[in-house]
Amino acid sequence: MENETVSKNFIEQIIEKDLAEGKYKEICTRFPPEPNGYLHIGHAKSILLNYGLAQKYHGKFNMRFDDTNPTKEKVEFVESIKADIKWLGADWEDRLYFASDYFGKMYEYAIKLIKKGKAYVCDLSPEEIREYRGTLTEPGKNSPYRDRSVEENLELFENMKNGKYQDGEKVLRAKIDMASPNINMRDPIIYRVAHMTHHRTGDTWCIYPMYDFAHPIEDAIEGVTHSICTLEFEDHRPLYDWVVKECEFEFPPKQIEFAKLYLTNVVTGKRYIKRLVEEGIVDGWDDPRLVSIAALRRRGFTPESIKMFVDLCGVSKAQSSADYAMLEYCIREDLKTKAPRMMAILHPVKLVIDNYPEGQVEYLTAPNNLENEALGSREVPFGKELYIEAEDFMEEPPKKYFRLFPGNEVRLMNAYFVTCTGCEKDENGNITVIHATYDPETKGGNAPDGRKVKGTIHWVNASTAIKAECRLYENIIDESKGVYNEDGSLNLNPNSLTIVKDCYLEPNFKGAKAYDSFQFVRNGFFCVDSKDSTDKNLVFNRIVSLKSSFKLPKA
Repeated sequence: MENETVSKNFIEQIIEKDLAEGKYKEICTRFPPEPNGYLHIGHAKSILLNYGLAQKYHGKFNMRFDDTNPTKEKVEFVESIKADIKWLGADWEDRLYFASDYFGKMYEYAIKLIKKGKAYVCDLSPEEIREYRGTLTEPGKNSPYRDRSVEENLELFENMKNGKYQDGEKVLRAKIDMASPNINMRDPIIYRVAHMTHHRTGDTWCIYPMYDFAHPIEDAIEGVTHSICTLEFEDHRPLYDWVVKECEFEFPPKQIEFAKLYLTNVVTGKRYIKRLVEEGIVDGWDDPRLVSIAALRRRGFTPESIKMFVDLCGVSKAQSSADYAMLEYCIREDLKTKAPRMMAILHPVKLVIDNYPEGQVEYLTAPNNLENEALGSREVPFGKELYIEAEDFMEEPPKKYFRLFPGNEVRLMNAYFVTCTGCEKDENGNITVIHATYDPETKGGNAPDGRKVKGTIHWVNASTAIKAECRLYENIIDESKGVYNEDGSLNLNPNSLTIVKDCYLEPNFKGAKAYDSFQFVRNGFFCVDSKDSTDKNLVFNRIVSLKSSFKLPKA
Protein backbone atom coordinates (compact mmCIF):
# COMPACT_ATOMS: atom_id res chain seq x y z
CA MET A 1 0.00 0.00 0.00
CA GLU A 2 2.92 2.34 0.74
CA ASN A 3 4.28 2.00 -2.82
CA GLU A 4 0.80 2.62 -4.23
CA THR A 5 0.53 5.92 -2.32
CA VAL A 6 3.91 7.15 -3.52
CA SER A 7 3.02 6.40 -7.14
CA LYS A 8 -0.08 8.63 -7.09
CA ASN A 9 0.26 12.03 -8.72
CA PHE A 10 -0.51 15.15 -6.68
CA ILE A 11 -3.99 15.55 -8.20
CA GLU A 12 -4.97 12.03 -7.23
CA GLN A 13 -3.73 12.70 -3.71
CA ILE A 14 -5.92 15.82 -3.47
CA ILE A 15 -8.98 13.97 -4.78
CA GLU A 16 -8.53 11.05 -2.40
CA LYS A 17 -8.14 13.43 0.55
CA ASP A 18 -11.32 15.31 -0.47
CA LEU A 19 -13.27 12.05 -0.77
CA ALA A 20 -11.93 10.73 2.53
CA GLU A 21 -12.89 13.96 4.32
CA GLY A 22 -16.38 13.88 2.80
CA LYS A 23 -16.05 17.15 0.87
CA TYR A 24 -17.61 15.43 -2.13
CA LYS A 25 -19.62 12.22 -2.40
CA GLU A 26 -18.39 11.67 -5.95
CA ILE A 27 -16.10 13.60 -8.22
CA CYS A 28 -16.92 15.31 -11.49
CA THR A 29 -14.27 16.49 -13.95
CA ARG A 30 -14.59 18.24 -17.30
CA PHE A 31 -12.75 19.09 -20.49
CA PRO A 32 -13.71 22.64 -21.59
CA PRO A 33 -12.14 23.59 -24.96
CA GLU A 34 -12.89 26.82 -26.78
CA PRO A 35 -14.18 25.92 -30.28
CA ASN A 36 -11.72 28.27 -32.02
CA GLY A 37 -9.33 25.74 -33.57
CA TYR A 38 -8.31 22.10 -33.70
CA LEU A 39 -7.04 20.29 -30.61
CA HIS A 40 -3.36 19.33 -30.41
CA ILE A 41 -1.20 16.83 -28.53
CA GLY A 42 -1.13 19.08 -25.44
CA HIS A 43 -4.93 18.95 -25.21
CA ALA A 44 -4.75 15.14 -25.32
CA LYS A 45 -3.03 15.20 -21.93
CA SER A 46 -5.85 17.27 -20.43
CA ILE A 47 -8.56 15.12 -22.01
CA LEU A 48 -7.04 11.83 -20.88
CA LEU A 49 -6.23 13.21 -17.42
CA ASN A 50 -9.73 14.53 -16.73
CA TYR A 51 -11.49 11.50 -18.21
CA GLY A 52 -9.07 9.08 -16.53
CA LEU A 53 -9.66 10.61 -13.09
CA ALA A 54 -13.44 10.36 -13.51
CA GLN A 55 -13.06 6.71 -14.48
CA LYS A 56 -10.61 5.86 -11.71
CA TYR A 57 -12.79 7.34 -8.96
CA HIS A 58 -16.13 6.23 -10.46
CA GLY A 59 -17.22 9.81 -11.02
CA LYS A 60 -18.65 11.83 -13.91
CA PHE A 61 -16.95 13.45 -16.89
CA ASN A 62 -18.41 16.51 -18.62
CA MET A 63 -17.66 17.59 -22.15
CA ARG A 64 -18.20 21.35 -22.37
CA PHE A 65 -17.53 23.90 -25.07
CA ASP A 66 -16.47 27.28 -23.68
CA ASP A 67 -18.12 29.21 -26.49
CA THR A 68 -18.09 32.68 -24.96
CA ASN A 69 -16.15 34.39 -27.77
CA PRO A 70 -18.16 34.33 -31.02
CA THR A 71 -15.47 36.26 -32.95
CA LYS A 72 -13.32 33.12 -33.42
CA GLU A 73 -15.67 30.17 -32.96
CA LYS A 74 -17.02 27.86 -35.66
CA VAL A 75 -19.24 24.79 -35.86
CA GLU A 76 -16.39 23.15 -37.82
CA PHE A 77 -14.19 23.33 -34.72
CA VAL A 78 -16.97 21.98 -32.49
CA GLU A 79 -17.37 18.90 -34.68
CA SER A 80 -13.62 18.31 -35.05
CA ILE A 81 -13.12 18.51 -31.28
CA LYS A 82 -15.95 16.05 -30.61
CA ALA A 83 -14.44 13.61 -33.15
CA ASP A 84 -10.96 13.93 -31.61
CA ILE A 85 -12.18 13.30 -28.07
CA LYS A 86 -14.24 10.27 -29.05
CA TRP A 87 -11.27 8.89 -31.00
CA LEU A 88 -9.07 9.22 -27.90
CA GLY A 89 -11.60 7.07 -26.04
CA ALA A 90 -13.13 9.66 -23.72
CA ASP A 91 -16.88 9.13 -23.51
CA TRP A 92 -19.05 11.94 -22.14
CA GLU A 93 -22.25 9.86 -22.62
CA ASP A 94 -25.14 12.36 -22.27
CA ARG A 95 -23.05 15.01 -20.50
CA LEU A 96 -22.39 17.40 -23.40
CA TYR A 97 -22.68 21.08 -22.47
CA PHE A 98 -22.07 24.52 -23.94
CA ALA A 99 -21.22 27.68 -22.04
CA SER A 100 -23.80 29.41 -24.22
CA ASP A 101 -26.47 27.26 -22.54
CA TYR A 102 -25.83 29.32 -19.40
CA PHE A 103 -25.80 32.85 -20.85
CA GLY A 104 -29.12 33.60 -19.16
CA LYS A 105 -27.91 32.36 -15.77
CA MET A 106 -24.60 34.21 -16.13
CA TYR A 107 -26.52 37.41 -16.74
CA GLU A 108 -28.52 36.75 -13.57
CA TYR A 109 -25.33 36.18 -11.57
CA ALA A 110 -23.94 39.47 -12.91
CA ILE A 111 -27.14 41.20 -11.69
CA LYS A 112 -26.63 39.52 -8.31
CA LEU A 113 -23.10 40.92 -8.05
CA ILE A 114 -24.31 44.42 -8.97
CA LYS A 115 -27.01 44.24 -6.28
CA LYS A 116 -24.38 43.14 -3.73
CA GLY A 117 -22.22 46.11 -4.66
CA LYS A 118 -19.63 43.75 -6.14
CA ALA A 119 -19.81 44.85 -9.79
CA TYR A 120 -20.14 48.12 -11.67
CA VAL A 121 -20.45 49.45 -15.21
CA CYS A 122 -17.31 51.28 -16.34
CA ASP A 123 -17.02 53.78 -19.21
CA LEU A 124 -13.22 53.81 -19.43
CA SER A 125 -11.77 52.92 -22.83
CA PRO A 126 -9.66 49.74 -23.14
CA GLU A 127 -6.51 51.92 -23.17
CA GLU A 128 -7.62 53.79 -20.03
CA ILE A 129 -8.46 50.53 -18.23
CA ARG A 130 -4.93 49.30 -18.94
CA GLU A 131 -3.48 52.58 -17.69
CA TYR A 132 -5.56 52.52 -14.49
CA ARG A 133 -4.69 48.88 -13.87
CA GLY A 134 -1.14 49.59 -12.70
CA THR A 135 1.84 47.28 -13.09
CA LEU A 136 3.27 44.22 -11.42
CA THR A 137 5.12 46.52 -9.01
CA GLU A 138 2.70 49.46 -8.77
CA PRO A 139 -0.93 49.29 -7.60
CA GLY A 140 -3.77 50.36 -9.85
CA LYS A 141 -6.16 53.24 -9.21
CA ASN A 142 -9.91 53.23 -8.96
CA SER A 143 -12.06 53.94 -11.99
CA PRO A 144 -14.00 57.22 -11.70
CA TYR A 145 -17.14 55.11 -12.33
CA ARG A 146 -16.41 52.63 -9.51
CA ASP A 147 -18.81 54.23 -7.04
CA ARG A 148 -21.92 54.38 -9.21
CA SER A 149 -25.06 53.43 -7.33
CA VAL A 150 -26.55 49.96 -7.58
CA GLU A 151 -29.61 51.42 -9.35
CA GLU A 152 -27.49 53.21 -11.98
CA ASN A 153 -25.38 50.09 -12.59
CA LEU A 154 -28.48 47.94 -13.02
CA GLU A 155 -29.93 50.39 -15.55
CA LEU A 156 -26.67 50.70 -17.50
CA PHE A 157 -26.10 46.95 -17.56
CA GLU A 158 -29.61 46.37 -18.87
CA ASN A 159 -28.96 48.99 -21.56
CA MET A 160 -25.77 47.12 -22.46
CA LYS A 161 -27.84 43.96 -22.88
CA ASN A 162 -30.42 45.79 -24.97
CA GLY A 163 -27.83 46.96 -27.50
CA LYS A 164 -27.76 50.67 -26.65
CA TYR A 165 -23.96 50.91 -26.71
CA GLN A 166 -21.23 50.28 -29.24
CA ASP A 167 -18.53 47.63 -28.84
CA GLY A 168 -16.01 48.80 -26.24
CA GLU A 169 -18.17 51.70 -25.07
CA LYS A 170 -18.97 50.15 -21.68
CA VAL A 171 -17.95 47.06 -19.70
CA LEU A 172 -19.09 45.43 -16.48
CA ARG A 173 -16.26 45.02 -13.98
CA ALA A 174 -16.02 43.09 -10.73
CA LYS A 175 -15.37 45.37 -7.74
CA ILE A 176 -12.53 43.69 -5.88
CA ASP A 177 -9.27 45.52 -5.08
CA MET A 178 -7.28 47.82 -7.38
CA ALA A 179 -4.30 47.55 -5.01
CA SER A 180 -4.18 43.75 -5.03
CA PRO A 181 -0.72 42.27 -5.62
CA ASN A 182 -2.47 39.88 -8.04
CA ILE A 183 -3.18 41.97 -11.12
CA ASN A 184 -6.07 39.64 -12.07
CA MET A 185 -7.96 40.85 -9.00
CA ARG A 186 -7.82 44.55 -9.94
CA ASP A 187 -11.46 44.96 -10.89
CA PRO A 188 -11.37 42.56 -13.85
CA ILE A 189 -13.83 42.93 -16.73
CA ILE A 190 -16.56 40.29 -16.50
CA TYR A 191 -18.84 41.41 -19.38
CA ARG A 192 -18.16 43.27 -22.62
CA VAL A 193 -20.34 44.58 -25.45
CA ALA A 194 -19.84 42.59 -28.66
CA HIS A 195 -22.32 42.89 -31.51
CA MET A 196 -21.45 39.51 -32.98
CA THR A 197 -23.56 36.61 -34.20
CA HIS A 198 -22.97 33.52 -32.05
CA HIS A 199 -22.83 30.10 -33.73
CA ARG A 200 -25.51 28.76 -31.35
CA THR A 201 -27.46 31.71 -29.92
CA GLY A 202 -27.46 33.85 -33.07
CA ASP A 203 -28.14 37.52 -32.31
CA THR A 204 -29.92 36.93 -28.99
CA TRP A 205 -27.04 38.50 -27.06
CA CYS A 206 -24.86 41.52 -27.76
CA ILE A 207 -22.99 41.23 -24.44
CA TYR A 208 -20.79 38.25 -23.64
CA PRO A 209 -19.16 37.11 -20.39
CA MET A 210 -15.39 37.01 -20.07
CA TYR A 211 -13.75 33.61 -19.63
CA ASP A 212 -12.61 34.22 -16.04
CA PHE A 213 -16.20 35.01 -15.02
CA ALA A 214 -17.93 32.36 -17.12
CA HIS A 215 -15.70 29.39 -16.38
CA PRO A 216 -16.21 29.07 -12.59
CA ILE A 217 -19.97 29.57 -13.05
CA GLU A 218 -20.12 26.83 -15.69
CA ASP A 219 -18.19 24.47 -13.40
CA ALA A 220 -20.44 25.23 -10.43
CA ILE A 221 -23.70 24.87 -12.40
CA GLU A 222 -22.60 21.49 -13.76
CA GLY A 223 -21.49 20.17 -10.37
CA VAL A 224 -17.81 19.92 -11.31
CA THR A 225 -15.82 19.16 -8.18
CA HIS A 226 -12.24 19.38 -9.43
CA SER A 227 -11.61 21.93 -12.18
CA ILE A 228 -8.26 20.79 -13.51
CA CYS A 229 -6.43 23.24 -15.73
CA THR A 230 -2.92 24.19 -16.80
CA LEU A 231 -0.44 26.29 -14.85
CA GLU A 232 -1.07 29.59 -16.63
CA PHE A 233 -4.39 29.74 -14.74
CA GLU A 234 -2.72 29.51 -11.32
CA ASP A 235 -2.71 33.32 -10.93
CA HIS A 236 -6.38 33.34 -11.95
CA ARG A 237 -7.43 30.94 -9.18
CA PRO A 238 -8.16 33.72 -6.61
CA LEU A 239 -10.60 35.24 -9.13
CA TYR A 240 -12.13 31.81 -9.79
CA ASP A 241 -12.66 31.37 -6.04
CA TRP A 242 -14.01 34.92 -5.69
CA VAL A 243 -16.65 34.36 -8.39
CA VAL A 244 -18.01 31.11 -6.93
CA LYS A 245 -17.99 32.63 -3.41
CA GLU A 246 -19.73 35.90 -4.35
CA CYS A 247 -22.26 34.09 -6.53
CA GLU A 248 -22.99 32.00 -3.43
CA PHE A 249 -22.74 28.49 -4.84
CA GLU A 250 -23.43 25.93 -2.15
CA PHE A 251 -20.86 23.41 -3.46
CA PRO A 252 -18.02 25.42 -5.00
CA PRO A 253 -15.65 23.57 -7.34
CA LYS A 254 -11.92 23.44 -6.63
CA GLN A 255 -9.42 24.59 -9.27
CA ILE A 256 -6.17 22.58 -9.51
CA GLU A 257 -3.35 23.41 -11.91
CA PHE A 258 -0.82 21.09 -13.56
CA ALA A 259 2.04 21.57 -16.02
CA LYS A 260 1.25 21.69 -19.73
CA LEU A 261 2.60 19.10 -22.11
CA TYR A 262 5.29 20.75 -24.23
CA LEU A 263 6.74 18.89 -27.20
CA THR A 264 10.10 19.90 -28.68
CA ASN A 265 10.33 21.40 -32.18
CA VAL A 266 6.66 21.29 -33.10
CA VAL A 267 4.07 23.93 -33.96
CA THR A 268 1.03 24.11 -31.69
CA GLY A 269 0.15 27.82 -31.80
CA LYS A 270 -3.18 28.32 -33.57
CA ARG A 271 -2.14 31.52 -35.32
CA TYR A 272 0.97 29.84 -36.75
CA ILE A 273 -0.96 26.78 -37.94
CA LYS A 274 -3.63 29.05 -39.42
CA ARG A 275 -0.92 30.83 -41.40
CA LEU A 276 0.59 27.53 -42.60
CA VAL A 277 -2.87 26.46 -43.79
CA GLU A 278 -3.71 29.78 -45.45
CA GLU A 279 -0.34 29.97 -47.23
CA GLY A 280 -0.71 26.41 -48.53
CA ILE A 281 2.44 25.16 -46.77
CA VAL A 282 0.32 22.39 -45.25
CA ASP A 283 -2.90 20.96 -46.68
CA GLY A 284 -5.10 21.67 -43.67
CA TRP A 285 -5.29 21.44 -39.89
CA ASP A 286 -4.94 17.66 -40.29
CA ASP A 287 -1.72 17.75 -42.33
CA PRO A 288 0.35 14.80 -41.01
CA ARG A 289 3.32 17.07 -40.29
CA LEU A 290 1.35 18.86 -37.58
CA VAL A 291 0.60 17.62 -34.07
CA SER A 292 -3.10 18.44 -33.96
CA ILE A 293 -4.96 15.33 -32.85
CA ALA A 294 -6.61 15.17 -36.29
CA ALA A 295 -3.16 15.32 -37.93
CA LEU A 296 -1.74 12.60 -35.69
CA ARG A 297 -4.75 10.40 -36.45
CA ARG A 298 -4.34 10.96 -40.20
CA ARG A 299 -0.62 10.24 -39.97
CA GLY A 300 -1.37 6.89 -38.34
CA PHE A 301 -0.89 7.41 -34.61
CA THR A 302 -3.25 5.39 -32.44
CA PRO A 303 -5.16 6.41 -29.28
CA GLU A 304 -3.17 3.78 -27.40
CA SER A 305 0.15 5.31 -28.47
CA ILE A 306 -0.93 8.80 -27.39
CA LYS A 307 -2.15 7.48 -24.03
CA MET A 308 1.20 5.73 -23.54
CA PHE A 309 2.98 8.98 -24.35
CA VAL A 310 0.84 10.98 -21.89
CA ASP A 311 1.43 8.37 -19.18
CA LEU A 312 5.20 8.51 -19.75
CA CYS A 313 5.15 12.30 -19.48
CA GLY A 314 3.36 12.11 -16.13
CA VAL A 315 1.48 14.79 -14.17
CA SER A 316 3.33 17.41 -12.15
CA LYS A 317 3.57 21.10 -11.29
CA ALA A 318 7.00 21.44 -12.91
CA GLN A 319 7.17 22.71 -16.50
CA SER A 320 9.19 20.48 -18.80
CA SER A 321 9.41 19.47 -22.46
CA ALA A 322 9.05 16.01 -23.95
CA ASP A 323 11.11 14.91 -26.92
CA TYR A 324 9.18 14.17 -30.11
CA ALA A 325 11.25 10.96 -30.28
CA MET A 326 9.35 9.73 -27.23
CA LEU A 327 6.04 10.07 -29.10
CA GLU A 328 7.59 8.09 -31.98
CA TYR A 329 8.76 5.44 -29.50
CA CYS A 330 5.20 5.04 -28.27
CA ILE A 331 3.70 4.42 -31.73
CA ARG A 332 6.46 1.91 -32.54
CA GLU A 333 5.73 0.07 -29.31
CA ASP A 334 2.01 0.01 -30.04
CA LEU A 335 2.25 -1.10 -33.66
CA LYS A 336 5.11 -3.58 -33.49
CA THR A 337 2.79 -6.43 -32.54
CA LYS A 338 -0.40 -5.07 -34.14
CA ALA A 339 0.62 -4.14 -37.67
CA PRO A 340 1.09 -6.80 -40.38
CA ARG A 341 4.63 -6.79 -41.80
CA MET A 342 4.30 -6.72 -45.55
CA MET A 343 6.57 -6.04 -48.51
CA ALA A 344 6.61 -2.71 -50.34
CA ILE A 345 9.31 -1.32 -52.61
CA LEU A 346 9.65 2.46 -52.45
CA HIS A 347 12.60 2.95 -54.85
CA PRO A 348 12.29 0.04 -57.27
CA VAL A 349 14.74 -1.58 -59.61
CA LYS A 350 13.89 -4.74 -61.54
CA LEU A 351 15.49 -8.07 -60.61
CA VAL A 352 15.29 -10.81 -63.28
CA ILE A 353 15.90 -14.41 -62.20
CA ASP A 354 17.19 -15.83 -65.47
CA ASN A 355 16.81 -19.52 -64.63
CA TYR A 356 13.29 -19.24 -63.20
CA PRO A 357 10.59 -20.76 -65.46
CA GLU A 358 9.10 -18.25 -67.90
CA GLY A 359 5.48 -17.24 -67.11
CA GLN A 360 5.30 -19.23 -63.87
CA VAL A 361 3.89 -17.65 -60.71
CA GLU A 362 3.96 -19.58 -57.44
CA TYR A 363 2.63 -18.62 -54.04
CA LEU A 364 4.89 -18.66 -51.01
CA THR A 365 3.78 -18.53 -47.38
CA ALA A 366 4.93 -15.54 -45.31
CA PRO A 367 4.17 -14.80 -41.62
CA ASN A 368 2.27 -11.58 -41.01
CA ASN A 369 4.15 -10.66 -37.85
CA LEU A 370 6.95 -12.67 -36.27
CA GLU A 371 6.23 -11.05 -32.88
CA ASN A 372 2.53 -11.96 -32.96
CA GLU A 373 1.66 -15.40 -34.29
CA ALA A 374 -2.03 -14.63 -33.84
CA LEU A 375 -1.88 -12.46 -36.97
CA GLY A 376 -1.30 -15.65 -38.99
CA SER A 377 0.25 -15.80 -42.44
CA ARG A 378 -0.47 -14.91 -46.05
CA GLU A 379 0.36 -16.17 -49.54
CA VAL A 380 2.69 -13.99 -51.59
CA PRO A 381 3.12 -14.40 -55.37
CA PHE A 382 6.64 -15.02 -56.72
CA GLY A 383 7.85 -15.07 -60.33
CA LYS A 384 10.71 -14.53 -62.75
CA GLU A 385 10.68 -10.72 -62.55
CA LEU A 386 10.68 -8.92 -59.21
CA TYR A 387 11.18 -5.45 -57.86
CA ILE A 388 13.72 -4.81 -55.12
CA GLU A 389 14.94 -1.63 -53.45
CA ALA A 390 17.59 0.15 -55.52
CA GLU A 391 19.81 0.43 -52.44
CA ASP A 392 19.92 -3.38 -52.19
CA PHE A 393 22.29 -3.60 -55.15
CA MET A 394 25.76 -2.15 -55.65
CA GLU A 395 28.04 -2.92 -58.55
CA GLU A 396 31.14 -2.10 -56.53
CA PRO A 397 30.20 -2.48 -52.86
CA PRO A 398 32.21 -1.39 -49.82
CA LYS A 399 33.31 -3.88 -47.20
CA LYS A 400 30.56 -5.38 -45.04
CA TYR A 401 27.92 -4.80 -47.71
CA PHE A 402 25.96 -8.06 -47.65
CA ARG A 403 23.22 -7.39 -50.16
CA LEU A 404 23.29 -7.96 -53.92
CA PHE A 405 26.45 -7.41 -55.96
CA PRO A 406 27.96 -9.45 -58.81
CA GLY A 407 28.87 -12.93 -57.54
CA ASN A 408 27.17 -12.55 -54.15
CA GLU A 409 24.37 -14.82 -52.88
CA VAL A 410 21.54 -13.45 -50.75
CA ARG A 411 18.22 -14.65 -49.41
CA LEU A 412 15.00 -13.31 -50.89
CA MET A 413 12.74 -13.02 -47.85
CA ASN A 414 10.51 -16.13 -47.42
CA ALA A 415 11.52 -17.28 -50.92
CA TYR A 416 14.87 -18.52 -52.32
CA PHE A 417 18.60 -17.93 -52.35
CA VAL A 418 19.67 -15.96 -55.43
CA THR A 419 23.12 -15.19 -56.79
CA CYS A 420 23.73 -11.94 -58.68
CA THR A 421 25.22 -12.40 -62.15
CA GLY A 422 25.31 -8.80 -63.39
CA CYS A 423 23.23 -5.79 -64.39
CA GLU A 424 22.04 -3.62 -67.28
CA LYS A 425 22.43 0.16 -67.50
CA ASP A 426 20.95 2.96 -69.57
CA GLU A 427 22.97 5.45 -71.64
CA ASN A 428 23.53 7.58 -68.51
CA GLY A 429 25.00 4.71 -66.54
CA ASN A 430 21.90 4.22 -64.36
CA ILE A 431 21.17 0.62 -63.40
CA THR A 432 17.89 -0.49 -64.96
CA VAL A 433 17.88 -4.29 -64.51
CA ILE A 434 19.74 -6.68 -62.20
CA HIS A 435 20.21 -10.30 -63.21
CA ALA A 436 20.46 -13.32 -60.91
CA THR A 437 19.97 -17.08 -60.74
CA TYR A 438 18.07 -18.90 -58.03
CA ASP A 439 18.59 -22.19 -56.23
CA PRO A 440 15.24 -24.07 -56.32
CA GLU A 441 16.42 -26.24 -53.38
CA THR A 442 16.33 -23.23 -51.04
CA LYS A 443 12.58 -22.63 -51.09
CA GLY A 444 11.45 -20.91 -47.89
CA GLY A 445 14.84 -19.30 -47.42
CA ASN A 446 16.97 -22.16 -46.14
CA ALA A 447 19.60 -24.26 -47.93
CA PRO A 448 19.44 -28.07 -47.49
CA ASP A 449 23.26 -28.24 -47.48
CA GLY A 450 23.34 -25.85 -44.52
CA ARG A 451 25.15 -23.01 -46.27
CA LYS A 452 24.54 -19.58 -44.84
CA VAL A 453 24.08 -16.17 -46.42
CA LYS A 454 24.55 -12.88 -44.60
CA GLY A 455 22.08 -10.77 -46.55
CA THR A 456 18.26 -10.96 -46.71
CA ILE A 457 16.31 -8.56 -48.92
CA HIS A 458 12.62 -8.05 -49.53
CA TRP A 459 10.95 -8.02 -52.92
CA VAL A 460 7.65 -7.73 -54.80
CA ASN A 461 6.58 -9.84 -57.77
CA ALA A 462 6.46 -7.52 -60.80
CA SER A 463 3.50 -9.02 -62.65
CA THR A 464 1.13 -8.91 -59.65
CA ALA A 465 2.42 -5.77 -57.89
CA ILE A 466 0.11 -2.84 -57.23
CA LYS A 467 1.25 0.77 -57.46
CA ALA A 468 0.97 3.28 -54.64
CA GLU A 469 2.16 6.71 -53.58
CA CYS A 470 4.13 6.99 -50.35
CA ARG A 471 4.61 10.19 -48.38
CA LEU A 472 7.69 10.40 -46.20
CA TYR A 473 7.49 12.96 -43.42
CA GLU A 474 10.09 14.75 -41.37
CA ASN A 475 9.56 17.38 -38.70
CA ILE A 476 8.07 20.52 -40.25
CA ILE A 477 10.54 22.53 -38.12
CA ASP A 478 14.29 22.48 -38.82
CA GLU A 479 15.32 20.95 -35.49
CA SER A 480 18.94 22.06 -35.81
CA LYS A 481 17.91 25.74 -35.71
CA GLY A 482 14.94 25.75 -33.31
CA VAL A 483 11.29 26.64 -33.87
CA TYR A 484 11.52 30.38 -34.61
CA ASN A 485 13.73 32.63 -36.69
CA GLU A 486 15.00 35.94 -35.30
CA ASP A 487 12.08 37.81 -36.89
CA GLY A 488 9.58 35.54 -35.13
CA SER A 489 8.67 33.53 -38.23
CA LEU A 490 8.70 29.76 -38.21
CA ASN A 491 11.96 28.06 -39.12
CA LEU A 492 10.51 25.58 -41.60
CA ASN A 493 12.24 22.44 -42.83
CA PRO A 494 12.11 22.42 -46.66
CA ASN A 495 12.37 18.62 -46.64
CA SER A 496 9.44 17.99 -44.31
CA LEU A 497 7.55 16.10 -47.04
CA THR A 498 8.92 13.79 -49.75
CA ILE A 499 6.36 12.29 -52.12
CA VAL A 500 7.48 8.99 -53.66
CA LYS A 501 5.45 8.01 -56.72
CA ASP A 502 5.31 4.57 -58.38
CA CYS A 503 6.05 2.45 -55.34
CA TYR A 504 5.32 -1.25 -55.79
CA LEU A 505 3.42 -3.26 -53.19
CA GLU A 506 2.54 -6.92 -52.86
CA PRO A 507 -1.10 -7.55 -53.92
CA ASN A 508 -2.20 -8.31 -50.33
CA PHE A 509 -2.50 -4.55 -49.86
CA LYS A 510 -5.59 -4.50 -52.07
CA GLY A 511 -8.63 -3.44 -50.07
CA ALA A 512 -6.61 -1.43 -47.52
CA LYS A 513 -8.84 1.25 -46.03
CA ALA A 514 -8.23 4.65 -44.46
CA TYR A 515 -6.20 4.47 -41.22
CA ASP A 516 -5.13 0.82 -41.81
CA SER A 517 -1.56 0.48 -40.55
CA PHE A 518 1.23 -1.77 -41.79
CA GLN A 519 4.91 -2.27 -41.26
CA PHE A 520 6.63 -2.01 -44.63
CA VAL A 521 9.55 -4.40 -44.24
CA ARG A 522 12.71 -2.34 -43.57
CA ASN A 523 10.98 0.92 -44.58
CA GLY A 524 8.97 1.82 -41.49
CA PHE A 525 5.35 1.92 -40.31
CA PHE A 526 2.83 3.28 -42.81
CA CYS A 527 -0.86 4.18 -42.72
CA VAL A 528 -3.43 4.56 -45.51
CA ASP A 529 -4.11 8.29 -45.91
CA SER A 530 -7.70 9.16 -44.98
CA LYS A 531 -8.00 12.19 -47.26
CA ASP A 532 -6.33 11.35 -50.59
CA SER A 533 -6.19 7.55 -50.82
CA THR A 534 -8.70 5.68 -53.03
CA ASP A 535 -9.17 2.01 -53.97
CA LYS A 536 -7.57 2.70 -57.36
CA ASN A 537 -4.83 5.05 -56.15
CA LEU A 538 -3.53 4.04 -52.75
CA VAL A 539 -1.68 6.70 -50.75
CA PHE A 540 0.33 5.80 -47.66
CA ASN A 541 1.75 8.09 -44.97
CA ARG A 542 4.89 7.01 -43.20
CA ILE A 543 4.00 7.16 -39.53
CA VAL A 544 7.52 6.59 -38.29
CA SER A 545 10.74 4.92 -39.38
CA LEU A 546 11.85 1.65 -37.80
CA LYS A 547 14.92 3.05 -36.06
CA SER A 548 14.67 5.04 -32.85
CA SER A 549 17.14 7.28 -31.07
CA PHE A 550 14.91 7.36 -27.97
CA LYS A 551 15.75 5.23 -24.96
CA LEU A 552 13.11 4.69 -22.29
CA PRO A 553 14.56 5.90 -18.95
CA LYS A 554 15.22 3.17 -16.42
CA ALA A 555 12.78 3.10 -13.54
